Amino acid sequence: MIQAITISREYGSGGGTIAAILGRRLGWRLIDDPLIAEVAHSVNVSAQALRSHEERLDPWFHRIVKALWHGGFEGAVTRTEGAALDGDATARLWNRVIGEAAEMGRCVVVGRGGQCLLQNRRDAFHVKVYAPMRLRVKNLADREPKGTDLAAAARERDRQRAEYIRHYFDQDWMNPHLYHLMVCASIGYERAADTILKAAGLEGEVR
Repeated sequence: MIQAITISREYGSGGGTIAAILGRRLGWRLIDDPLIAEVAHSVNVSAQALRSHEERLDPWFHRIVKALWHGGFEGAVTRTEGAALDGDATARLWNRVIGEAAEMGRCVVVGRGGQCLLQNRRDAFHVKVYAPMRLRVKNLADREPKGTDLAAAARERDRQRAEYIRHYFDQDWMNPHLYHLMVCASIGYERAADTILKAAGLEGEVR
């Protein structure tokens, strides 16, 4: 039985929205931006400060509290004053969070190398979400600053994500062998979620 779904996504493809739909339908924990807010709140920093290091290689250090996840998602965050969080520390933190989420089961993991971290788990189902650039540009219109070259921004974020996967996991982000399913979001988010649930054999688990 599948207990974890990982969603790798092109920037602006709507993969995060599809993951949220899956989490809602299944009643599973979503390992994505809402969790960023929880962790950031626990260590008394802004979500943006934590997010700034995600899925990219970043040489800059931010002075914040070092967080270690204990006892699953309802546990406490242990703090060590004076520690700093950079790209490497953020990656280690998410590796631990994703690993523990998989152990607990019933989770949908968005990005952050989940497809690599959980590659050898037989109870994990890995999905790649992609979309035509016209759809990605439309989705990014309200997310990026006015005047941004949205297609260029999408390609640059994809480059950063690919570099992250190559650096931390020595894998090619676009390697189809990392995924059980690759789905185009242009079919619609709900239909994409339907497709994923059927392919993973989880239709009967929908609440």
